[in-house]
Amino acid sequence: MRTSLVILSFALALVFPLFTHAAEQSLEARRTELNRLLADEWEYTLRTQPELATQIGDDRYNDRLSDFSDKAIADDLEHTRQALARFEAIDVTGFPEQERLNQALMVRSLREGLDSAQFKDWEMPATQFGGIHLGYASLAFNSPFRNKKDYEDYLSRLRQIPRVLDQAMGHMRDGLRDHRMPPKYLLEKVSAQAQEIADDPLDKSPFADPLRKFPDAISEADRKQLREGIETAIKTEVVPAYAKFAKFVREDYAPHGRLDPGVWALPDGEARYRFAVRHQTTTDFSADQIHQLGLKSVAEIETQMLAIAKAQGFTDLKSFNAHIRQDPQLHAKSGQQLLDLYTQYRDQMYSKLPQLFGRLPKNKLIVVPMEAFRSASSPPADYSLGAGDGSRPGRINVNGFATEKRLLLNVEAIGYHEGVPGHHLQFSIAQELTGLPPFRKYNLDLNAYTEGWAFYSERLGKEVGFYQDPYSDYGRLQNEMWRAVRWVVDTGVHSKHWTRQQMVDFFHEHTAMDDENINTEVDRYIAWPAQALSYKMGQMKILELRARAQKDLGTKFDLRAFHDAVLDQGPLPLDVLETKINTWIAAQH
Repeated sequence: MRTSLVILSFALALVFPLFTHAAEQSLEARRTELNRLLADEWEYTLRTQPELATQIGDDRYNDRLSDFSDKAIADDLEHTRQALARFEAIDVTGFPEQERLNQALMVRSLREGLDSAQFKDWEMPATQFGGIHLGYASLAFNSPFRNKKDYEDYLSRLRQIPRVLDQAMGHMRDGLRDHRMPPKYLLEKVSAQAQEIADDPLDKSPFADPLRKFPDAISEADRKQLREGIETAIKTEVVPAYAKFAKFVREDYAPHGRLDPGVWALPDGEARYRFAVRHQTTTDFSADQIHQLGLKSVAEIETQMLAIAKAQGFTDLKSFNAHIRQDPQLHAKSGQQLLDLYTQYRDQMYSKLPQLFGRLPKNKLIVVPMEAFRSASSPPADYSLGAGDGSRPGRINVNGFATEKRLLLNVEAIGYHEGVPGHHLQFSIAQELTGLPPFRKYNLDLNAYTEGWAFYSERLGKEVGFYQDPYSDYGRLQNEMWRAVRWVVDTGVHSKHWTRQQMVDFFHEHTAMDDENINTEVDRYIAWPAQALSYKMGQMKILELRARAQKDLGTKFDLRAFHDAVLDQGPLPLDVLETKINTWIAAQH
């Protein structure tokens, strides 16, 4: 018996290492497979979305535009189904934490993509805020122009614009058939925008922008050839395509647009809005819960605003807001004044960043005028992503439309939001992270995180001693109110059947915002349901996590380390961010 046990023990001693080795091989093989699938999926994304590839600095597809054909959409959905099955089949037992998270986030993204397909958003590709006609008119501003090949790639893309606009019109006809229609009055703006782009003289056309200054590396002979090719393409292909698109929208499409502004009026409206709320906030809050949170937040912010109003000699917010709207000294005098202010706020915040962050972005940030063709329907300023390799800086695009109607008081807060420590810092740091797969570094679709961070960043200016002018500090609170009002009016119009006028009236009742901005804002919420909910939802979560860290860590709390922890894994859904920060807090003890 003893001999048998000895033999058995000896045999097991030989076999266990074999089992262990096989398990290690299996683990390594599974990890390798996950990384291979992630690389393949990212390559597929860049190949099928060449504009995104250009935007992030990958030049391999700069001569292509996306395919919006029915076949391409069907193929993409089938690819998504197959990719989801492949990623779900991977057993992540034993994987490092980050690799488990990579798999979970990819599965979550693919599932959400399939869930969203039921709403056929491709049947409504034209909005006054971010429609396909505006996206391609911005092509020159998001493309590199360093050498002859860059110009030849751009020329190739110009020649494809008629095809993508024709594909869009085909989907819009399908939307008309399926009663998936944007509001009529917004479509009238779309047709006017497209017609304006078509009518631009060649020297003012956004498509001719690269011809205004050639790099020194391009010879005179090549410049002449490129100029002739691009000008011919604009005149004979791009302009007729935009005129055709404008005419279609004006005569065949807009007249059938829906009359109610809320998305509830669509056949699948209630389900569509529920999905949009979940997608944009990455939470399970219902529209009604968010509406009530908004009303509560409005009341709380008004208390803070009233203190500043009284310090300026006014007894109530109504009279102070009326004074702000009427005082010409509180309105912009010129587009150059706005550019100078945004530049000033960028520069002064850069000097304070080391107090707030351990890791700083390498890519530069510039302040430029917003493209004229989109300024009438755009916010006071917005941000354009820089290239991941730093070859193209990030941009604060400053809206110079109707300058004299633009209030100055919230320029400082918007500057911090769009630039540093807001969008530019967050996106640039994400791009510069090592050890993360690209789909996480370049995720532009987690607004609760990205917009939440930018909104949170507005407060950081106060913490480092800025907003010295009481009107600018009031503007900061106006921005807080602006985002709280969004909670109320977005849910109001899309869930509670509010009219557009009710939205405008609520803005007037609770803010000093200028009419130009209010009109742009409400039209944006109508065109892009639930996106406006993401800002305050994300800010609220980051503030909650910061308060938790301060309470738990006490004197060990380091603000710079907390900010680095929020930013060091790229954009995350809010529930994942909370788990991540909770783990970070525990590790600090």
